[in-house]
Amino acid sequence: MKISDGHRSPREPAPDCRLCPRLAEFIDNWRQREPEWHNGPVRSFGAPEADLLIVGLAPGVRGANRTGRPFTGDYAGDLLYATLIKFGFAEGEYDARPDDSLKLTRAAITNAVRCVPPDNKPTGEEIRTCRQFLTATMDHYGKAGAVLALGRIAHESILRALSIRLKDAPFSHGAVHELGSGRKLYDSYHCSRYNTNTRRLTTDMFESVFERINADQGRT
Repeated sequence: MKISDGHRSPREPAPDCRLCPRLAEFIDNWRQREPEWHNGPVRSFGAPEADLLIVGLAPGVRGANRTGRPFTGDYAGDLLYATLIKFGFAEGEYDARPDDSLKLTRAAITNAVRCVPPDNKPTGEEIRTCRQFLTATMDHYGKAGAVLALGRIAHESILRALSIRLKDAPFSHGAVHELGSGRKLYDSYHCSRYNTNTRRLTTDMFESVFERINADQGRT
């Protein structure tokens, strides 16, 4: 899907975005409590010519909302970035801070919702409001042959951004769906601490998704 030039949305929200009043108020409260934190919309991060676009749910309070880089500063980032390095999508060392030596070489990361939501739960309206930025980001990374959805909400937002019916591509861990134009959507449970602690998602399960992506791209 391409966005028409006459109706192109910005790829990133404004630093002081107020499109979602509840999220803006939540960030305002954290800005008062922790003025040295990022406390704002979290921009996409990654290689300009990525082979893989990863879409998460939203920033975590003490993760990306604190550091300003997706999946940086919480457990989900520990598992995600270790896996990206292992499978050749990143290099350097991940040290849970945006000024570490980590560099994404074949991947880019974004979120379905760019601002931190209370209790990690954005509303349907907030997901819809932020979808303009996801759509523009997917257009920007249109050459990425693989799109990885971390969780059902990211999966469904990707499909809606591409005007694909949800029933035509149901979410399940390890599923692969054709998106057209040579792109594929890969599904994984979110790499959150809750999912890994409950064994809903294991390291082997997570790594198997990346093995499939590399295999489909002719890499071993």
